[in-house]
Amino acid sequence: MQAQEASATTKRGKLSWIRQTEESLKPAPNQSSLVLDLFAGCGGLALGFEAAGFETIGYELCKGYAATYNANLRGSCKVARINSDLLLPAAPVLIAGPPCQPFSVGGKRQADRDQRDGFPALLVAIERSKPELVLIENVPGLLVGDRRAYFDRTAATLRTMGYVVEHQLLNAADFGVPQNRRRVFLVAHHGGFTFPQATREEPITAGQAIGRLAKWVPKDARFLTPKMDAYVAKYEAASKCRRPRDLSLDQPSRTLTCRNLSGATGDMMRIRLEDGRRRQLRVREAARLQSFPDWFKFKGTTTSQLRQIGNAVPPLLSLALAKQVRLYLTAREAEVQSSAAQTEVLAEIAA
Repeated sequence: MQAQEASATTKRGKLSWIRQTEESLKPAPNQSSLVLDLFAGCGGLALGFEAAGFETIGYELCKGYAATYNANLRGSCKVARINSDLLLPAAPVLIAGPPCQPFSVGGKRQADRDQRDGFPALLVAIERSKPELVLIENVPGLLVGDRRAYFDRTAATLRTMGYVVEHQLLNAADFGVPQNRRRVFLVAHHGGFTFPQATREEPITAGQAIGRLAKWVPKDARFLTPKMDAYVAKYEAASKCRRPRDLSLDQPSRTLTCRNLSGATGDMMRIRLEDGRRRQLRVREAARLQSFPDWFKFKGTTTSQLRQIGNAVPPLLSLALAKQVRLYLTAREAEVQSSAAQTEVLAEIAA
């Protein structure tokens, strides 16, 4: 009897998280305050901002990613290369997720020597558009080794533009995302911005997010071959894994990346079925682990969709940040109005 009650509670928890995510990430009505979204990807960062009541315009080089953005968000995404020639409208907020490959521990870590480095063009865009606040997301590797020096130079450049520059490592699991995903967020502002506090004490597990999909074997399911299984065993032995890297449904997922979602490698995200077979994660399962609501539909090939998901900022984490940006802008507006009122009073006294 107790087991049945526990099972029913678990099912209610699954439904609760899925439904709450779908509701909390719906675009808020009466949107105001324009947000420029550079290196927009499929719209994970913008989705959280629209749910907090912002209007977004995205800029993304990949047509497939932009197609997903345009199919799901109220704002539009323009297919454009982020460079010094890009003309941007005036906006109080600029958000960006420049390519992480130059700084990722999984890559060659060449920082500014990597042609994919988007920070130079991003800094030009910031200097030209002069937003009230800038929010940049990237991998923790940006703070390690010689890449830290590059990060510090970037922050110093923003300070010369008149910004207060702060950064913080945030784990998506602390904000209701069923995934341990640590990313660095740099925020350039004019004083008074505060990073969000964790919204959850108990993390959401992969099982709560995926639910019954975990045991579903569709006709187009992709399984690891015996050769792949052998490679996985060798990979895990070489990396001294204490437990298999199969998806554990009783805890948050490990970090989703383009590589482990769409590549047939030892690091592949996979679910071990009861019969021992390992099944690769499907698009909807991966999307839930990133906290994309079920109504968010991805465009393009399966490989492209998985890459879009792996590259994205989890929308629930974005929502927490967007709410803090909203508080910051409200406080700044009140400060400006108060200063203007004081100026008027002083002018009257002087007259």
